[in-house]
Amino acid sequence: MGLFSRLATLIKSNINDVISRSEDPEKMLNQIVLDMKTQLIEAKQQVASSIADEKRLQKQAEQELATAADWERKAMMAVRAGNEELAKEGLLRKKEHDTMATTYQTEWQKQKTQVEQLKRALRMLNDKIEEASRKKNVLIARKKRAEAQKSIQETMHGLKDQSAFETFDRMAQKIDQIEAEAEAQEEVQEEYTGDVLASKFASLEKKSDAEGDLLALKRKMGLAPPEEAKPEPPKARVEGAAPSVPASEADDLARALEELEREHEEEKKRAAK
Repeated sequence: MGLFSRLATLIKSNINDVISRSEDPEKMLNQIVLDMKTQLIEAKQQVASSIADEKRLQKQAEQELATAADWERKAMMAVRAGNEELAKEGLLRKKEHDTMATTYQTEWQKQKTQVEQLKRALRMLNDKIEEASRKKNVLIARKKRAEAQKSIQETMHGLKDQSAFETFDRMAQKIDQIEAEAEAQEEVQEEYTGDVLASKFASLEKKSDAEGDLLALKRKMGLAPPEEAKPEPPKARVEGAAPSVPASEADDLARALEELEREHEEEKKRAAK
């Protein structure tokens, strides 16, 4: 019964207290249940051995009763033969086996009662171990939920740390600076290696187009006088001469040349200063 006492003590122990002292509660709980099941197997083996002893005592009691009955039969045979002394010896031997049968029967009844108690205790311990196993699963689930919640809280706490956001801001400023430097290098490269004159003419054309579009919009809204029809000059064809340029293109070209001359004059003034 010492094994059952150890099992009962183990099952009745406070598992929560074990968890509080364990570095890894899940491993500890699994180990406890494993130890319980191992000891339960040993307890079953002990109960099985007790049951085998009970069966053996029962068989020995039955054998002694059968032997006593056989000696009684032999004593009767001696009485029929007229040999009373032999009959007495047979009855003495019968009495010895009756006594042994009574002893075996008494031990068998005691063992049978003990086996029934062991079976009940074994069933109770098995139920307790199954309950402990279920409780283990619940506790492990609680542990995992607590760990997940702790991880989430730590993450939330980390997000509250302003240093992370400050790092993001510094990285954004650094990227802005890199982009500005790249744009400046591109502009310098275009200034010294590109066709500056073509670039200025392109800029001037964009400006002229924008002013023309604005004037057309004002005329459409009635905010500017309508465009006056210009008389077409006589088309004199000179053999070998270049084809005439439309008036609108000539005006645009003239304005572009004037704008270019003004810009050159301004550059000369700035250089003179």
